[in-house]
Amino acid sequence: MNKHFHTFHIPVMGLSYTIDTPVKVARFGISSVVSIVQDSLIEKMREYYYKKNNKPYHPIETTEPDYRAKRITDYLNLLNHIVQNQVDKLKNSSFESGSELMLYFEMLPENSFLKKLYQKMKGIHDKYEQKKIQQQLKELIRAGSIDVNIMTKVDNNQYGKDGNIIEDGSDAVAALRGYSKSNLVDSSIIFSAGMNPRLFNYLENIPAFTEIKDGKFEKKIVIKVSDYRSAIIQGKYLAKKGLWVSEFRIESGLNCGGHAFASQGYMLGPILEEFKTKRSTLNSELFEMYSKALQLKGKTAPEKAPEITITVQGGIGTYEEDEFLRTYYQVNATGWGSPFLLVPEAVSIDDETLEALVKSKEEDIYLSSNSPLGVPFNYLKNISGEKEKYRFVEEGHPGSPCTEKLLKSNTEFTQKPICTASVSYIRQKIKQITKQNINEEERKKQIASILTKECLCAGLCNSALRKYELPPISKEILGVTVCPGPNIAYFDKVVSLKDMIDHIYGRTNLLKSGYRPHMFVKELHIYMKYLKEQVIEIVDYTDKKLVGYYEVFCQNMQNAVEYYRTQIHVITPKEDTKNQFISELKSIETEINKILDGIRLSFQKQSIN
Repeated sequence: MNKHFHTFHIPVMGLSYTIDTPVKVARFGISSVVSIVQDSLIEKMREYYYKKNNKPYHPIETTEPDYRAKRITDYLNLLNHIVQNQVDKLKNSSFESGSELMLYFEMLPENSFLKKLYQKMKGIHDKYEQKKIQQQLKELIRAGSIDVNIMTKVDNNQYGKDGNIIEDGSDAVAALRGYSKSNLVDSSIIFSAGMNPRLFNYLENIPAFTEIKDGKFEKKIVIKVSDYRSAIIQGKYLAKKGLWVSEFRIESGLNCGGHAFASQGYMLGPILEEFKTKRSTLNSELFEMYSKALQLKGKTAPEKAPEITITVQGGIGTYEEDEFLRTYYQVNATGWGSPFLLVPEAVSIDDETLEALVKSKEEDIYLSSNSPLGVPFNYLKNISGEKEKYRFVEEGHPGSPCTEKLLKSNTEFTQKPICTASVSYIRQKIKQITKQNINEEERKKQIASILTKECLCAGLCNSALRKYELPPISKEILGVTVCPGPNIAYFDKVVSLKDMIDHIYGRTNLLKSGYRPHMFVKELHIYMKYLKEQVIEIVDYTDKKLVGYYEVFCQNMQNAVEYYRTQIHVITPKEDTKNQFISELKSIETEINKILDGIRLSFQKQSIN
């Protein structure tokens, strides 16, 4: 059962867009996720909020031991302090029209027992009885959780003055330590981007994640996954260490914001179906391993398995979709990300970027190769960061100065990793390409692909810094990078927090006029486009492994089409939308078959030759 009154959460967005979202929404019972990967941004936000709250600000300098963890701990404590004060103020306020206290209850879903109690209070005329219920309502108020995200791939080693690697000092491990030492309770750490053994092993020695008090963990472990297999592998890895995964957060591989991790053609519907049918198996298998691990450590295992919640996010855009996911697939909650970029009351966003998002159309959001990590990255065209990047190219000095070094991963030209968006890497790579014995068209193509790389460490921070008129992370990188999911194209106006929540709960409709495909259909279209781009790049069709990979990719998509066809009556029971859905499935199926036939024919031809 969902422990929060709301049935949705706000996922992490970029580095800065949700950096202080708890301050904006937690007092209303809404949970949100803060990225803790960029400690330079966190330090600037520490300064901002200490001064805003008339408290003395003491810088945590990079010369201090374990400065990264210390910055994170203190910032999270600061957020928690602010939110608790807000909640106390709310509880001590009066039920007056237009007040935040009234807004707290008005934004709740209609079927919430708390909302029903609130409606009952409003209908009572006896002042004494009304006051009694008002007091009861106030006592039941609780804040949304302040959760944090660590992208497991962002985990570079850090070196001491002696040149040696600092033990337990890598980026992700230090961030985890910073979170673990914070005073947040009933909070979660969300790991995304796959398994990181070093990071997961470090968890084993942190009591906040291992000890159960009053039937719950002080700090919970959440794993963001793209399918059931990923959940069972990562869940078992942690269970064998006596660590319990409290939530698996399922996200569409491509129909999401930010970095996109494409699955091998597995679609969200069949994935959710697998979680639904195997949920009890998942729980029992993990609990068996978890219990044995605790016994080996000389600890007492709980009599029954701690709770595992299942949530889903990625491309949800209507109340009907949200309700269907929660009722049919029995997920505990949903994540609504990109639409909240149009809610200044919920995120930190500058006016220029906000306007660009409002005007964005389907063709403006695309899966780019802009990330230095080499992972597909959803991106909004013609944003200030992109213009700045290509201005550097025109001026003859492409690349970024790489002051933050969070995404350094390439050792092609150096012993220690460097970032592929850095000036150093781009210069050396262009020089290498220029010397290659290739035709001019291929040379231009290769250089163009290098020049797309962008400094995300600064670009994803600059929006909040602009909003609060704070100094930039880098004096050279001033443009903003924004990475919405494709779903943002169907929303076209700035709205209040209440309006967006009313949309989520079906009390209003914020979608712009015109056709919006069902989230399952949209995901199929996105994967189809991705598949076509990948297949075009195939040069050697005699590579059985490569050909086999794309055959399975196509077959998985075909299976999804057939699954949706058989489930159409529950996915979209309305006759008009049902017909449109079926028509789109047929069109997608035809395209998949063409690609699959083309792959097989090319394989046969090259094999004969």
